[in-house]
Amino acid sequence: MKAEKEHIDELIVSYLSNELDGNAVHELKKWIAASVENEKYFMQRQEIWFSAISVKEDVKYDKSKAFEQFKNRIANQRLNDKRERENFCLSKFWRYAAVIVVLFSVSYFSYWRGGISIKEVFSDIIVEAPLGSRTKLTLPDGTLVWLNAGSRITYSQGFGVGNRKIELIGEGYFEVKRNEEVPFLVKTNSLLVKVLGTKFNFRDYPDDAEAIVSLSEGKVALNNLLKKEKEAFLLPNERVVLNKKNGRMHVEYSTVSNALQWTNGYLFFDEELLPDVVKELERSYNVKIQIASDTLNTFRFYGNFVHREQNIQEVLEALSATRKIHYIIEGHNITLY
Repeated sequence: MKAEKEHIDELIVSYLSNELDGNAVHELKKWIAASVENEKYFMQRQEIWFSAISVKEDVKYDKSKAFEQFKNRIANQRLNDKRERENFCLSKFWRYAAVIVVLFSVSYFSYWRGGISIKEVFSDIIVEAPLGSRTKLTLPDGTLVWLNAGSRITYSQGFGVGNRKIELIGEGYFEVKRNEEVPFLVKTNSLLVKVLGTKFNFRDYPDDAEAIVSLSEGKVALNNLLKKEKEAFLLPNERVVLNKKNGRMHVEYSTVSNALQWTNGYLFFDEELLPDVVKELERSYNVKIQIASDTLNTFRFYGNFVHREQNIQEVLEALSATRKIHYIIEGHNITLY
C-alpha cells in the first residue's frame, strides 16, 4: 500500500512538473477516476503542490511556465470556491486571530513657569498577532491593518490627532486613510516609511536578513535607519529591499500581489530557500522546525499553501513528495532531513 502511494505521488509530482509521458498520464487519470477518494487526494496534492530545486544542481527549469500552468489548472476550482472562501475567511480565519491590547496609565509632574501641574499620561497601545494566527484591525484614523503571525504594532493613545506614528515588529499590510495634514509613519529598527494615504506591505521580522516594503497603491517615502542614504520613493508595483547586514537598500519592480497572499490566508513562496520557508512555517503554525542536514539549506521552493485549510502535516507531506526532504513530527517539534 505504501509503495503504491509513493508511486502515485511520483506520478502527481511529475504530472504537475510537465514531466509525465503519455502512458503515465493515462495511468494517473485512470487512478483518479477510480474513486472519489482518489480524486480528492489528487486535488489536495495539486492544491499544495511544491517543487524543490537545489541550487547545486545544474538543471534548467522553467519555473514561471510550470507555475503558471499549475495556477491555470486550479483557476476554475478557485473561482467556484471564491465566495465560499471569502466568507470562510471572515467567519473562521480571522476569528482565531488573537488581538492583545495593553493599556497602562502613569502620573508624572511637569514644571512649567515655576508651577506644578499633574498630567495623566497613558502608555502606548500594543496590538499583537501571536504565532499561528493573523489579525485585522481598524486604527482610530480609519486605517485598516492586517498583521501576520508573530507580529505586533505599537501606537500612542493620541494616534490620529496630532500624530499617526506606528512601530512595527514583523509584517503588516496597511490601507492608510488619507490625511494630508498628518502623515502616516511606520517605523521598524531598519526602515521608516512615510505616507499620506496609500496601500503597502511592510515586512521586517527581527530574524529576517532583509526588510521589504512593497507598494500596491499611491506613493511612499522611505528612510534607511541602518545607513545614511538618500530618501527613496516607491511607486505602485515596486518594492524596496534593505539588506540588514550591509545596510544597503535598493528599489526594484515587484509583483506586489504575491507579497499580499498572506492577507487572504495563503502561504506563498517564490523560489525561497528552505531556511526562510521554515521560518514562515514556524510562525504560521506555531511549531519548531529543525533542519538536520546542511545540504537542505540550498534547496529553493515555490508554490502556495492554503493556511486556513491545510495543517502542518499536509504541508510537510507536500515537501516530502518532492523526494528531497523527509520529516519527523514529535509534538510541536519537527525535524527535516
